[in-house]
Amino acid sequence: MAKQIGIIKTQGTLDDLTFSKTKDGYIVKKRTSLNGSRINSDPGFQRTRENNSEFGKAAKAGKLLRNAIRNQLINAKDFRVVSRLTREMMKVLKADATSTRGQRNVIDGETELLQGFDFNVNAKLSTTLYSPFTATINRAAGSLVVDIPSFIPNAMIVAPTGTTHFKIVSSGAEIDFENESFIADNKSTAILPWSETATATINLANAVTAASTHPLFLLLGIQFFQEVNGTFYPLKSGVFNTLNLVKVEGV
Repeated sequence: MAKQIGIIKTQGTLDDLTFSKTKDGYIVKKRTSLNGSRINSDPGFQRTRENNSEFGKAAKAGKLLRNAIRNQLINAKDFRVVSRLTREMMKVLKADATSTRGQRNVIDGETELLQGFDFNVNAKLSTTLYSPFTATINRAAGSLVVDIPSFIPNAMIVAPTGTTHFKIVSSGAEIDFENESFIADNKSTAILPWSETATATINLANAVTAASTHPLFLLLGIQFFQEVNGTFYPLKSGVFNTLNLVKVEGV
């Protein structure tokens, strides 16, 4: 694959070259004689079929997780989050030490490898929130909790220019990857002033099924706002909002 650097922005097919526009600019690829039928039946492509199978499972698992936290994710993501999360899901899947190649799956892998994942790589939680916090999962009680002691917002939160207010959000999710279902619970503080006034102690408790037998995910994020005449507007359409997987517990 090559990039076009000329001034002519071509799209379409010319001889055996295909020109297309992507988020990374205009690219050109050479057409191949391979087709789906050959890949699906030729013994020489056995490894390709195995890789494709596992990639598909990782992509499906990533989509299920994104759907489970959609209420928070819609406000804090970058345009590469799908591919980045699929890549991390592949690591989870490859940690499956019991299944054969091509049959490895997320359920038998290590979902804890996802802990620390930022859904918006342009606004990481570690470089936005400097106040200490605790993230706790109590599987027996079905409780996923974030506790943040009182803090001074403009000292402990790095906010983008134009910020007047913010809120802390959390999400707890129980995901059944095998049956492609989930239970999720979202919590948030009120919209708070980004100022020198200390916050109250923050406790965000998310509830899922008690004694769940599925992987559990706890997320923490910050959303920024600008107040204009008493109305709070998401700052720059949320491009600086954070959302991080602060705690993951597999089964």
